[in-house]
Amino acid sequence: MSIPRERIRNFCIIAHIDHGKSTLADRLLAATGALTQREEREQFLDKMDIERERGITIKAQAVRLVHRAEDGLEYMLNLVDTPGHVDFGYEVSRSLAACDGALLVVDASQGVEAQTLANVYLAVANDLEIVPVLNKIDLPAAEPDRVAQEIEEVVGLDTEGILHVSAKTGLGVEALLERLVALLPGPQGAPADPFRALIFDSWYDPYKGVVLMVRVVDGSLKVGDDVTLMHTQARHQVLELGAYNPHAEPLQHLETGEIGYVVAGIKDLHDAKVGDTLCLTASKGETEVVPGFEEVKPMVFAGIFPVDAADYSDLRDALDKLVLNDASLVWEPESSAALGLGFRCGFLGLLHMEIVQERLEREFNLDLLTTAPTVVYRRRDLEGNESELSNPADFPQLNEVEAVLEPMIRADIHVPEEFVGSVMKLCQERRGVQLDLQYLTSDRVHLQYRLPLAEVVFDFFDHLKSITRGYASMDYELSGYEESDLVRLDVLINSERVDALAVILHKDNAYFRGRALCKKLRELIPRAQFKIPIQASIGSRIIARETIPALRKDVTSKCYGGDISRKRKLLEKQKKGKKRMRQFGKVEIPQSAFLSVLKTDV
Repeated sequence: MSIPRERIRNFCIIAHIDHGKSTLADRLLAATGALTQREEREQFLDKMDIERERGITIKAQAVRLVHRAEDGLEYMLNLVDTPGHVDFGYEVSRSLAACDGALLVVDASQGVEAQTLANVYLAVANDLEIVPVLNKIDLPAAEPDRVAQEIEEVVGLDTEGILHVSAKTGLGVEALLERLVALLPGPQGAPADPFRALIFDSWYDPYKGVVLMVRVVDGSLKVGDDVTLMHTQARHQVLELGAYNPHAEPLQHLETGEIGYVVAGIKDLHDAKVGDTLCLTASKGETEVVPGFEEVKPMVFAGIFPVDAADYSDLRDALDKLVLNDASLVWEPESSAALGLGFRCGFLGLLHMEIVQERLEREFNLDLLTTAPTVVYRRRDLEGNESELSNPADFPQLNEVEAVLEPMIRADIHVPEEFVGSVMKLCQERRGVQLDLQYLTSDRVHLQYRLPLAEVVFDFFDHLKSITRGYASMDYELSGYEESDLVRLDVLINSERVDALAVILHKDNAYFRGRALCKKLRELIPRAQFKIPIQASIGSRIIARETIPALRKDVTSKCYGGDISRKRKLLEKQKKGKKRMRQFGKVEIPQSAFLSVLKTDV
C-alpha cells in the first residue's frame, strides 16, 4: 500500500554512547509490529557480532516502520539507528544527510554528555527538526527535572512537556511515536522532476554485487530503469529495489522522500561512492548533484600487514569491500623491510582502528599484524611548501626542513565538579592549554582544552575514564596545526632498525618513551641462542638499551675432569659460534611487540 509523501517521516536517533539508542530502536520496532514476538531480541539493528559483544553501535542501520496513529491514518517511519562513539561520528553525519528530523535521546540519570552536544550541533547544521526525549526514566538514579533543565540551558532546546521514556520497559514509547508523527516534517522534493537520490550507505553482497542505500530526493525510480552514478559516470540497469522493514522486502518502485536499497549489478567496487548522486541516465545532463556530506579526513594512520605474505591480494580485496561499508576508512599500499608488503590505513580514532582490524580478521578470515598508529603531521620545507607526513619512515632530517607541525584538537570535556583538578592535571601532562571552564550546573563542569592529537589518540581516553571513575565524557574536533619540537624514535633489534616500530613524538617525551619501550620489548621478544640487544635511538644517538640474554647450553657438562684448558677451549668455541649466530641470526618479533608501542605508560 502506497503512503503519501506528507505522511512519511525520515528520522534518526542521536545520543551519547550508552544512552539507550539501540534499546529504544528495539521498542519502536516492537511497538509498530515490525517484528513478531519470536523474532525480538536485544540490539536487533546491530547486525554484527562485534557490535553485540562490545555493546556499541558501529554501523548505522535504516529500517522502514508503518505506524497507525491516533488520527486513524498510517504513517511511514524511516528510522536510522546511529552510533554514539566519537570514532564513528562519520556514520552519524551520513545518517543526518538522509533524514529530515532527529530524535535526541538523553539518559535521565547521566544528563547531557559531550557526544550529545556534538551530535546536536551536527543535526542543527543539517537543518533538522530535533525532538528531545528522556530515557532510562525507570532507574532509581534518574533526575528528569534536573536533566530537562540541563538540556534547556546547555543544548538550547525547549523541554516543556518533554517525554519521559523507558526503552527497557517500553514506558512512553506509544506517546513517543505520536510525538514523532506530530512534530517531524514530511520530506521535501518534487515528484514530477527527474529522479535523483543521495547514496548514504553501501555494502558488498557476493550474489548481488554492490547494494546501494539511497534517499530519494526528487522523482521516482522503478525496476528496469537505466541509472548513472554522477561521480564516476558508471551506467547500470536497476535489477531490484526494496526496503528493510526490518527484513528486506522487494519493491517495484521508490518514490520521492522514501529510503530504500538499489541493486543494479554493480561489480566494480570503485563505481559506488558514498555521498554520490544516483540519477536516470536519460536525464543526467540536467540533474544537479545532491549536496551530500563532506569526505572525512582520517586522524590516525597505521600499517596493516598479512602474517602470511600469500594473503596480500586477499587483504587488498577485503579492504576494497570494507571501504564500501565503512566510507571513513582510507588505504594505500605500503612495504616494510621487517613485515613485507601491506597497506597504510587511515582511521578516525583508535577504537575505529581496533574495529577495522577485528572485522578484517573475522569477516574475511585473515591473520594480520598492525603497526603502531601515528597521526598526520605536516612538514614545511626550506621554500615554505607544506606536505603531509603520515608514516614515521618518511620523517625528514632536521636540516632538510624549516619546521614539522603537529595536528591540534579542541577537546570538550564534561566532568563532575569533584574531578576537575585531576582532569586539569592530566591535560597539562599531555601538553594541553586550557581555553575555557564553565559550570553548566552546580556540580557539572565543561572544560575546553587545546591538545596535541598525538597525545590523545593513544591512551588519553582510558586515563580520563580511570581518574573520573567513568563519569567524564569527551568530544574533540581538529583545530589546525602548530609547530612543535618533534623527533623520530627508532628501535633497533640486534642492530637492525625495525621501521614498523618507529614513532614520531615530542622531544621531551622521547627518552622516557624509548626506555619504557625497550623494557617492554625485552619482556615480549622470545630468547634466542644469542644475545639480542634492543636499542632506542634518535638519529645516530642511542638513548636507551636493554639486552635479552642468550639461551646457553652447558657445553662443559661432558668434562668430568682433566685440565681447565679443556673447558676454556669449549667455552671459547661456543663464544665464537654465538658471535657468528648473532651476525646471521633472525629475531622473530611477535604481534604483541608492535602493540607494545601503544601500551608503554610514560
